[in-house]
Amino acid sequence: MRRRAFIAGLGSAAVWPMDLRAQPMPVVGFLSGATLETMREYVEEFHPGLADTGFTQGRNVAIEYRWAEGNNDQLPSLAADLVRREVSVIIAAASTPAALAAKAATKTIPIVFFVGTDPVKVGLVTTLARPGGNATGITVLNVELLSKNVELMHSMMPSGTKIAVIVNPANPVQTLTEVGMMQDAARILGARVTVLNATNAREIEAAFAAMINDRIGALVISGENFFLTQRVLIVELAARHSVPAIFPFREFVLAGGLMSYGAHVTKAFRQVGAYTGRILKGEKAADLPVQRLTRVELAINLRTARALGLDVPTALLGRADLVIE
Repeated sequence: MRRRAFIAGLGSAAVWPMDLRAQPMPVVGFLSGATLETMREYVEEFHPGLADTGFTQGRNVAIEYRWAEGNNDQLPSLAADLVRREVSVIIAAASTPAALAAKAATKTIPIVFFVGTDPVKVGLVTTLARPGGNATGITVLNVELLSKNVELMHSMMPSGTKIAVIVNPANPVQTLTEVGMMQDAARILGARVTVLNATNAREIEAAFAAMINDRIGALVISGENFFLTQRVLIVELAARHSVPAIFPFREFVLAGGLMSYGAHVTKAFRQVGAYTGRILKGEKAADLPVQRLTRVELAINLRTARALGLDVPTALLGRADLVIE
């Protein structure tokens, strides 16, 4: 599908016009804790997935978008608004808090989620194979990779370098798991790791100030969706303060960040679209198994490494899926 065919409908409550002579179109609610700009690439991949099952926005399906813009506390009211709208399906996009908000808002409207946490552990589904209830979707390796990111960052730095991890306490389910994994990784590596909290741009800046004051020499960013919405700010602060950092998504590296290790989530959104279409055709969320995507990729920005005066180990470069020179 051509991008301009749906880009005009990506606003906070936009719906494509319906042909009054036809039967009302089903309406899909798209709920995200992020912003339009940070999710644009994912939305563009979602539409071909819908098309694979015979649905085209504006022709036989309408979509309403709700963006929390990094404010997770807005998600319950946004989810409730979609329930009042009586949408046919709710997409909870790339955010465990969005999925939990949708799940709390309705027990009947089908939910298709995309999360980086264990959906069984957080209560979204009963099992991956047989979700039960009204939710299914895609889960990727994300939270589980934080310890690996600590290890990779540790391997890049001189011995004794202190490492900071910035997490979002507004997503306690994910943050508690991440902190535990980070502490386990630090113990194994014999590394010194400091946990810093940030829930907004001002607190991100404060976290960097604390790092500089404490002479922390490297940074790991949580995979929580809020930080993706703030990637430009985070990359700019890392460059300004000459702090080597590893990120959960390649989008940070494309924006100038040093390194990322995590799932390539963009293509997975095609499956979110396909699941949505299958539900619109009559299949039940309870019967669609949760898809667990395990492929991860390593991305390295050599321009940033040179600016930081870092030599990237040859073995690490050899493992990279994306190298920006």
